[in-house]
Amino acid sequence: MRQSNMLIPTLRELPKEAELPSHQLLLKAGYIRKLASGVYNFLPLGKKVLRKVENIVREEMDRAGAQEIQMPILQPAELWQTSGRWNTMGDELMRLKDRHERPFALGATHEEVVTSLIRDEVNSYKKLPLTVYQIQNKYRDEKRPRFGLLRGREFLMKDAYSFHEDFESLDETYNRLFEAYKRIFERCGLNFRAVIADSGAMGGKDTHEFMVLSDVGEDTIAYSDTSDYAANVEMAPVMSEYEKPNVEPKELKKIETPNAKTMQEVADYLGHSLKEGMKAIMFKVDDRFVMVVTRGDHEVNDVKVKNLCDAEIVELATEHETKSVMGAGFGSLGPINSPEEVEVVADHAVKYLVNASCGANEDGYHYTNVNPDRDFKVSQYADLRSIEEGDPSPDGQGTIKFAKGIEVGHVFKLGTLYADKLGGSFLNQQGKAESFVMGCYGIGVSRTLSAVVEQYHDENGLLWPDSLTPFDVHVINLNAKKSEQIEVADQVYESLKSQNFDVLYDDRQERAGVKFNDSDLIGIPYRVTIGKRANEGYVEFKHRKTGDQQDVHIDELVRFLNQLTK
Repeated sequence: MRQSNMLIPTLRELPKEAELPSHQLLLKAGYIRKLASGVYNFLPLGKKVLRKVENIVREEMDRAGAQEIQMPILQPAELWQTSGRWNTMGDELMRLKDRHERPFALGATHEEVVTSLIRDEVNSYKKLPLTVYQIQNKYRDEKRPRFGLLRGREFLMKDAYSFHEDFESLDETYNRLFEAYKRIFERCGLNFRAVIADSGAMGGKDTHEFMVLSDVGEDTIAYSDTSDYAANVEMAPVMSEYEKPNVEPKELKKIETPNAKTMQEVADYLGHSLKEGMKAIMFKVDDRFVMVVTRGDHEVNDVKVKNLCDAEIVELATEHETKSVMGAGFGSLGPINSPEEVEVVADHAVKYLVNASCGANEDGYHYTNVNPDRDFKVSQYADLRSIEEGDPSPDGQGTIKFAKGIEVGHVFKLGTLYADKLGGSFLNQQGKAESFVMGCYGIGVSRTLSAVVEQYHDENGLLWPDSLTPFDVHVINLNAKKSEQIEVADQVYESLKSQNFDVLYDDRQERAGVKFNDSDLIGIPYRVTIGKRANEGYVEFKHRKTGDQQDVHIDELVRFLNQLTK
């Protein structure tokens, strides 16, 4: 492709709106352009890279036995209402009405649609297992779209769904697609980890996220420093046994604690460490209130609370709700004499406290010398805190460290959740109706493109891996006014194309500095420059990543490139 004919609007200055390197460079190099908050145009370079990610995904999904289909983006509300997600998806679900006032949603995901499709078309175990997938735009009304393609309101996603007669079959497909995902991200050149994760609004229990390691990632990965264990911090289990102080319980006392509301303020006022206090937080769990108690130096993990309570919605109670139920506001809550309608659950660490402090459910007052079981009752102890760096690894090997990551893929074992709600069933070998057992497998295709840039760039621009580069070679004619250089450049261009190299040919009437800067910015792996030695039959070859340069005769150029790209 001749660059003079291609839409590559590079920028000289960093876009003010862009915070992350991937967002900055994709805008600056002319790969994408913003249309609205969280909505982007893909320009020719961006579309070429996006298509390469798609092709890798498509090849590996086909290799794993999945079949490509295409489902509607516009989805009737009845399906979402039947599954219960019309409400639980909240404001992220983009909703609209047609001219007849019938409600619809723009597809954020397709569990409901695919379940209804297979429900109507597959009625026997003989047609199972079955896996279908699509690569399609998805829509979510993000509260705060940011970071370019990493958190948008419109994005390209591969979503796959598998249907089975039993969980053994689901496990086989899950493992096969898990391996396919590893191959996909390896082929994209990414440094990633597969981590144990939470299924969120998708439902199901067993799930893994594929996280690209990056300092700009919004998610935190907890991993062992000596094994391959890795999990999202939301899901990493924590030890259940702690050392109990060898001291005698003292008499419970109620003490005034004016202006002390935070755990640190209370600890300072009472003269003890954070770990000697109890933190009580009120949650609204579906339609009831639950008080969660942890040790003062620990953080409540609301995902673990949700899973413990088997709830659909878990959110912090407002201060108004807390006062109306408990008689006190934030900072003065505690499990002693809590109302009967409020369930009290506690993290394992609380059970090992002796002579601790907690709120007295009266503003400005706390109890000291609090001892669990003697002074208050807990409906159940459970793992309810977030794991911390330095904790023992859950697999018993090493200790936990943290890293930042960008989620690019997610695989779920949904079980019969959607089939039960949407009437998805088949006849088993005995002729009896059973619900489909389902799996769900997603990859953020446009998100993957952005994650690659986070790992592949330098101070001059992009550094595409060979598998994703928009072109194989960048041919640059330094002087488009000299006939001998034009002749050699045209010859090189045609020769490389004839050998199936995808070539971007910079034939523009621009200064050499502009051409070199744009070339580095665009990030094509190999650059061939036709300059002063053109009349001798030599070109300058540069490796974008290493910066190595050498003169190569045009008769040797194809062989030279073939050796590099094997």
